[in-house]
Amino acid sequence: MKFDSPLYDRIRVKPGEDRRLQADRPCCDWPECANGATHRAPKGRNREREYWRFCLDHVREYNQSYNFFAGMSDDAVARYQKDAMTGHLPTWRIGMVGGGGGRVKGKSGRPYSAGEADDPFGIFRDIGGGPEHAKPEAERRTVRNAERKALHALGLEEGAGRLDIKARFKELVKRHHPDANGGDRGSEEKLREIIEAYNYLKATGFC
Repeated sequence: MKFDSPLYDRIRVKPGEDRRLQADRPCCDWPECANGATHRAPKGRNREREYWRFCLDHVREYNQSYNFFAGMSDDAVARYQKDAMTGHLPTWRIGMVGGGGGRVKGKSGRPYSAGEADDPFGIFRDIGGGPEHAKPEAERRTVRNAERKALHALGLEEGAGRLDIKARFKELVKRHHPDANGGDRGSEEKLREIIEAYNYLKATGFC
């Protein structure tokens, strides 16, 4: 490979400045400037993808005086900056249809509510979808044998809800904890059974 080849400059750590400047390039667009145009500068608002070609000295001078918002009122500048936060794309409030002002309708024809959605994973269960969609927790859940055994360990029926389980657990821990019995560890095995039952119910989503 020849040492004065442009291909050689591409693999050098520091290409030769003299050979780069000798490459063919257009003249600077600055009036009465005959230097090579080494840099480009935007022509301004509403002329996107159009550029001036300047030499280094003149591109610096141009950039110092460049103002994208020249000729715009303060309100127009504020609107532009606000729209720039969303990439100048249309936006609308959550629950509105395409910005047309209409709320999303559910099956009943009324504004959409969480209770009208298919909810196989119980995402909207804690939010609630109105009294017409509310179901007792016992009806929504199939109790397995291991869960039934854990409930019985806490002295609860199968239809117990989250709040009942948590309240019962706190009550039993206070009753059987050694600190509540003057250091007596006679109920330690019962306490361990209660904690294991509660942790199992918690892991399966009961509480």
